[in-house]
Formats: sequence, C-alpha cells, structure tokens
Amino acid sequence: MESLQDYMTSVGQRAVSAARALASAETGQKNQALLNIADAIIAGTDRLIKENAIDLAAGRENNLDAALLDRLELTPARIEAMAEGLRQVAGLPDPVGEIENLSYQPSGIQVGKMRVPLGVIGIIYESRPNVTADAAALCLKSGNACILRGGSEAVYSNQAVAECIKQGLSQTGLPDTCVQVIETTDRDAVGYLIQMQDYVDVIVPRGGKGLIERISRDARIAVIKHLDGNCHVYIDDKADYDKAIAIAINAKTQRYGVCNTMETLLIAEPVAAQLLPELASRYLQKGVELRGCPAACSLIPECLLATEADWETEYLAPILAIRVVADIDEAMQHIHEYSSAHTESIVTEDYSKARRFLREVDSSSVMVNTSTRFADGFEYGLGAEIGISTDKLHARGPVGLEGLTTQKFIVLGDGHIRS
Repeated sequence: MESLQDYMTSVGQRAVSAARALASAETGQKNQALLNIADAIIAGTDRLIKENAIDLAAGRENNLDAALLDRLELTPARIEAMAEGLRQVAGLPDPVGEIENLSYQPSGIQVGKMRVPLGVIGIIYESRPNVTADAAALCLKSGNACILRGGSEAVYSNQAVAECIKQGLSQTGLPDTCVQVIETTDRDAVGYLIQMQDYVDVIVPRGGKGLIERISRDARIAVIKHLDGNCHVYIDDKADYDKAIAIAINAKTQRYGVCNTMETLLIAEPVAAQLLPELASRYLQKGVELRGCPAACSLIPECLLATEADWETEYLAPILAIRVVADIDEAMQHIHEYSSAHTESIVTEDYSKARRFLREVDSSSVMVNTSTRFADGFEYGLGAEIGISTDKLHARGPVGLEGLTTQKFIVLGDGHIRS
C-alpha cells in the first residue's frame, strides 16, 4: 500500500512534468481547455449538486457554522458562475510571453523582461468547491500546474469538479495532471505539500485565520495570503444620503461569510444622527446585531456597547461594529489601528477627501463611493481570483493571472561579446 509521503511525492513529480508541458502550450489551446471545462461543469450540474448534498449533510451533522455551510453550498446559479468564471478567464489576454521594456544598451545588446509562469502552485482551501474551478482556470491560463487540497468537508464536491476538469483537459490534449486535486482527506497531506520545495514553487492558502497562520508558520515555500478581512466603510460628512445608505447596507448584508464584507462602519459625527437611525432600522430588519461606541449606542437603542475586541474582529456573520468619528482623520486613524489591510471604502462627495483616502489608507483595495463587496477578482475584471493578498510582495489585492506569473530578463544580441 502506497504511503502518504510516496503519494504526495508522486503528485509533485506529475505536477512538475505537467508544468513543463503547459509552459509550451499555445494560448488557443489553453483557452479551449477552459471552455471545455466550463461545458463539462454545466453538463455535470446534476452530479455536482448530488455530490455537494452529501457534503452539506455531513457538514450539518458535524455542526459546521452557517458561514462555512454557505461557502460549501453549490446551487445551479453558483455552478453557472463557476462556468462563467472559466469562460471569462479564457477571454482574458494571456500574460505568458509578454515582453516589457526591451531597449538597446550602449554595448548594442537589447535587454528586456519576459513574463513567465511560476511553475507549480499548491492551493489549500476550505469549504468553497468553486475554488477548485477558479484555481484551475487561473493556473491553466497563466501556464502553471496546480495541486489543489480542499477541505475534508467538501471532498465529494471537489472530486466531482475535478472530474469535469480532467475531462476538459483530456479533450484538449493537455495532461490531466495539469490540475491535481488531492484525493486523501488525511490532514497530514497539507504538511507534506507545504514543504515540497523540490516540486512546488508557491503556496496559496484560502480559508480561516487558523489555517492561514499555520501555513504561514510551517511552509518552506513562498506563500501568497491574507489572514482575515476586517473591512471598513467610512461615511463622511459630505456623503450623499442615498449612496451612503445603499453602500452601507450592501457592504454588510449582501453576503455575510466572505472576506470582503464590511465588519466596521465608521460615520462622521455631523451626519450620524441623520443616518444611523435609518441604517439601524434596516440592519435590524435583516437580523444584524449591532455593537457600537457610546455615541452610536445613544442613537440606536438596540445597539450593544462594543468592546475593544469588536474593532479588530472579522465576524463573517450578521454582526456589525459601528463607531462615530469626528472626521476623516479619525476614521483613517481607526483603520490604521484595526484594519487587516484588506479593503476600505469612503462615501463622500468631497473630491479632496476622496483623494486623501485613496492616497493615505494602506490597504490592498481602497474604494470611493462603492461597496467593499466588489473587492474580488471577478468584479475587477481578472476573471476568477486565486485569492487576495494583503502582503506587499509578490502580489497585492486580488491575485489574478499576472499575480501568478513572474518575470525573467531576456537579452538579445547578434554575436556581441563583452570587451
């Protein structure tokens, strides 16, 4: 019987071999593979929902919380969105082979940079089976082989998606090992994957804070990550009333269990009395628990007094922290102190304040007059995203095709030798 170490080693070896084949694939071939996978996913909708139902039933028996169950569920609409993500990536420009800044040097040689794949990408994620398709799409288009390790709570769903991916790859003549979904639910597989320096070039963890902290601590390979999404919306005293209401409601309630949901609402004191009662009424109608500073509590009878921990918590639940601030400076200071550097938004009609917010707030996405829920790769036109990085190297924000490539110097000569 094959040991776990031997199994993971063979997965790594197959990935390296597939990465070499994929690096030489033409753009048209990669695009056709993505379209074939999308078709296979749509054709397999009934099977995907059936396998997903097994995971959902097990999740309920194991008392998974509502946020995890929401991430786990596959509906016909979400399956269509997976396929659409694949199609959108197929329509994006291929970054591989792009040459930038090619210029002559005094010696007569030409020097530039060419964009190339990273190689083999290991992706570790929880709950969301759509990540299997998203990751495959971006890795394939950017010329990378990938090793996907989903959570045990989504094992049936992930394997069903993996079959669709294999089908699409085989129809296109690419190795089906370009995308490998780890078949074992043994938790030790993650430990092997994040230390396979000979086979894996980058690790991307997607999941809860505990998972990402563990990967960041134990990996012997470069990691692209964000720990959590403590996102803020600041309503300025120059905000449009209707815009402020719509954005603040959408940023919190459009979906609770995702990293780009607003967790703290900051509101300028001059407009707090006007806006907070209306906002509170709408939040309470949607079942959102409110926790606020003393000023917020004085305007909202149902509001609980916030603790220090509330300002730094990613709830991923219908809970919202609210703080009344004096002005934009106090709002930015609060964000500087408590933000996880994921996404922040200002609602204002003051051009100068909007410019200041964009310039001075140091997060991976900074927005003006829009909901934080737009902070993802699909909405940014990247197709799907491999994840969101709050690091400053090697990629930052939603990581799409370009973030999954690197550059190498190229030098062109015509018999040139150095004197």
